[in-house]
Amino acid sequence: MNLSRQEAFDDVGRPRGRVGDTKATLVRRSSSTASISAERSPQLASHRILAIVVVGPRVGHVQMALTSWKAFNFFDVSAVKLPEESSSIFNSDIISLSTGSANIFLGSSDGFVHIISTNFKLVRSFRASETGSIAHIKQIEGTSLLVTIAEDLPSEAALKVWALDKSEKKTGAPRCLSTTHVQNARRMFPVSAFAALDDLSQVAVGFANGSVTIIRGDLIHDRGARQRIVFESEEPITGLEVQSGPVSTLYISTTNRILALVISGRGQGQPARVLDDMGCAVGCLSLDRDTGDVLVAREDAIYTYGPHGRGPSYAFESRKDSVTTFKDYVALVCPPRDTTSKPDTLRNIGIGQADDIFKTTTFTLLDTDLKFIAHSESLVSSVKNIFVEWGDLFLLTTDGKLYRYREKSLQQKLEILYQRNLYILAINLAQKTGVDTLQQNAIYRKYGDFLYQRGDYDTAMQQYLRAIDNTEPSQVIRKYLDTQRIHNLIEYLEELHDHDRATVDHTTLLLNCYAKLKDTGKLDAFIKAPGELKFDLETAIAMCRQGGYYEQAAYLATKYGENDMVVDILIEDSKKYAEAVEYIWRLDPELAYHNLMKYARVLLSNCPEKTTELFIKYYKGQYTPKTEVEAPSMEPQAQPTSTLQSLAAFLPLSLINASAGSKPEVEAPPVEDKATEELVEYQIPKPRTAFSAFVGHPDEFISFLEALIQQDNLKEDDKIDLYTTLFEMYLDTASRQKDAAQKVEWEDKAKKLIEGKDIPISTSSVLLLSDLSGFREGSTLVREQEGLLSDIFRSFTSAKDTQGAIKALKRYGPEKPQLYVDALTYFASSPQILEEAGDELDAVLKKIDEGGLMTPLQVIQTLSNNAVVTMGRLKKYLSDNIERERKEISTNRRLISSYSTETENKRKELEQLGSKPVVFQARRCMSCGGALDLPTVHFLCKHSFHQRCLNRVDEDAECPACAPQNSTIKAIRKRQVESADQHDLFKGELQRSKDRFGVVSEFFGRGVMRPQSTME
Repeated sequence: MNLSRQEAFDDVGRPRGRVGDTKATLVRRSSSTASISAERSPQLASHRILAIVVVGPRVGHVQMALTSWKAFNFFDVSAVKLPEESSSIFNSDIISLSTGSANIFLGSSDGFVHIISTNFKLVRSFRASETGSIAHIKQIEGTSLLVTIAEDLPSEAALKVWALDKSEKKTGAPRCLSTTHVQNARRMFPVSAFAALDDLSQVAVGFANGSVTIIRGDLIHDRGARQRIVFESEEPITGLEVQSGPVSTLYISTTNRILALVISGRGQGQPARVLDDMGCAVGCLSLDRDTGDVLVAREDAIYTYGPHGRGPSYAFESRKDSVTTFKDYVALVCPPRDTTSKPDTLRNIGIGQADDIFKTTTFTLLDTDLKFIAHSESLVSSVKNIFVEWGDLFLLTTDGKLYRYREKSLQQKLEILYQRNLYILAINLAQKTGVDTLQQNAIYRKYGDFLYQRGDYDTAMQQYLRAIDNTEPSQVIRKYLDTQRIHNLIEYLEELHDHDRATVDHTTLLLNCYAKLKDTGKLDAFIKAPGELKFDLETAIAMCRQGGYYEQAAYLATKYGENDMVVDILIEDSKKYAEAVEYIWRLDPELAYHNLMKYARVLLSNCPEKTTELFIKYYKGQYTPKTEVEAPSMEPQAQPTSTLQSLAAFLPLSLINASAGSKPEVEAPPVEDKATEELVEYQIPKPRTAFSAFVGHPDEFISFLEALIQQDNLKEDDKIDLYTTLFEMYLDTASRQKDAAQKVEWEDKAKKLIEGKDIPISTSSVLLLSDLSGFREGSTLVREQEGLLSDIFRSFTSAKDTQGAIKALKRYGPEKPQLYVDALTYFASSPQILEEAGDELDAVLKKIDEGGLMTPLQVIQTLSNNAVVTMGRLKKYLSDNIERERKEISTNRRLISSYSTETENKRKELEQLGSKPVVFQARRCMSCGGALDLPTVHFLCKHSFHQRCLNRVDEDAECPACAPQNSTIKAIRKRQVESADQHDLFKGELQRSKDRFGVVSEFFGRGVMRPQSTME
């Protein structure tokens, strides 16, 4: 920036803004500003420094008045202590200034360029012009190049490019890479503005006569350059700025206009586009490199312009010398105000002659994004230049003093805002700075505490909600509990759950709050919120149950798969037993079994039929989870939905197709339950595991047992359990019947059960149960089935039931002949029994005689024990036996004679065969039937064969015709011989047989008693 040209354009180049009615506002200067001003001018130490900000009328775009902006002191100001050598340079006639490469470059009126280092020491000075002053200077960022424009009117301005890293051997000065005389159509006017691209491919030079010349070429390597006047106007050029990019735009400001000219890229060659018909003074045009827009400072406001037109503006009525951007701030320098028209009211409040004398310059730093004044102060001396370097802002005054403006840290700025309770601005500042969420939340928390102290509980809660991630929940909860702000507390607790920061206690408290307010809607919304679970499930369910919100508790339990808890709620809380059975029937087999066994007695008491059916299905292996199917509705009718229907949607079955979120307003009747066709595989429990569930429910138990025994694939132990228990239940039910007909009916069922085939009930069980129940027929049937016929008969004889004994004898005697012997003993036990038996004694004796059960002698001995039966009763029996014995003896004698004769004949035949010749008269072969021819084989049995018809012919050859019979005889004889040594066999047969004499006779016949040699 060339500040030496301000006076030349003061009358011509400084536009006069159109001022309407103005509003004066007094802004009190901070104590720090006053102290700085006091340092600069001790005479002001006793006065309060006030900055007067004048707001003018709105022009064009909406203007934001600075009078409504908060003013702060966000910068620490310090005077730079310059070394003596550098101080003299700053006090000299410095015309131009530029920064870059961590250095300050100063252009003086005597043609020298001075380079100042970081510690403000003079690095070097060199002459850049022999005759003219260095009117403009620019260090190319990121390079070692320096551009200077020297003026010596009426000569043309000279533009030079210097290589700071190269030196001339003779002078030691930087090497001048190129020199270009800037042309202005031979019109000699001072250079009023200057701008260049970063690669120096184009340089724009503006003149006081209103023309702009563009220099294009390789200025670095001095390969020639072309100059062209790209813009001309009647107003002087007050500023030039270049926005680089794919399309490079040159912004031109005159005293009356703001224009944009594309110098490279799309649109190049087109005339300059007028952005505004109002211009600005020299130094009042600045480029914001962050946005690419330019700032224009006029007397009435600060305006922004882009390539396509004007942007937002900020009303600030005051003359302005310069505008500069620094970080996020806009720096303004306002010259002393004209005091000729100072209102009397201002004089009356203390602004008097002293202010008129000093005529201070105002320096202001604005944050246009957040709309606050970051720093403002009044300066006694005029500002010569403002520049940015080393991260700080520097201000050079006309009296050679240099001031450093260093921005306070974010924490310091926040503390200032906290002191003034400007928490919203603090939050915006923190967000703009990009601090992390943790620090932002700390501000929200402080803001919330401030609002809470003021009693603005609702707004305070909003801040606490924003800071919920880094705030100890108990602190906020305790506050709102103390003030009984339940609605706010609910809001905070809900947010805790949304952020997954809620504990069991938080869930409990939230549900208690819902219950206290009886806000069922919010409770439903809380538990039915979509997405992942954000609270402790068990706590929520427990609180809903305690508060009586059973449907909500069941909903939660169902939605998150807590099926056991759903059944608990339906049975223990809601007492909806039928729905509980239906719900259990929709569970997987393992879960269904667990819940069925847990609540079997309760369900059987309140819903016996459905529960018994479920038991039967499950224990028969036919259990299949049900699904609810709605029939097409003919006439929709509003009906309340049952709890089961609202819960069915969340069952863990792919078959369930009910709605998951809400209850239908119209339910279509009827609704039927259907099971899937494919059975679900599961481990069928043993039937006895269900027995205890039916205690106190005999009818349902009998139905269960009767259904299970119909199965074909029952295991043996399960059969025993089922049949035995069912038999017991039949007898128990019969014993409880008061009506005789019903008792007989149940006893018949028990009798039929044990009469069946392959009934696996143990004899001892049936006998025991029958005895305990007084069911005599049961004992009889079991003894009969087990073959205990003697026990049956003895049970009648023990009871002196002669008729029963006779019936049993007739029924079981043919199967068990020994009963006739027992009956004989029983009939002869007493005269009364003999009389009751009547003719049955003769029938028994006949059976004994026919079956050979006893010898007559044994019969006589048996009947003679009690002397009840007389010989007259036995006369017929004895005579029949004697006659039969006589006939048998006669028959035996005839057989003996026949066997003796046959034996003698065989013996004689053997003797003849051994001593006399045998004549063979057979003519045909016994094998083939053909006529005999030699050679012929004859056997002593009178059978003859061709030799060829025999398999073998030797001395041991045997007649083929007699061989089978001989083999049988030999085998019998062999067994007889072998059995002669098997004494154990003889003893065993002797012990087992009742006719031992017959056994001895049989073994005598086998030759057991003969010597071994005789047998052979």
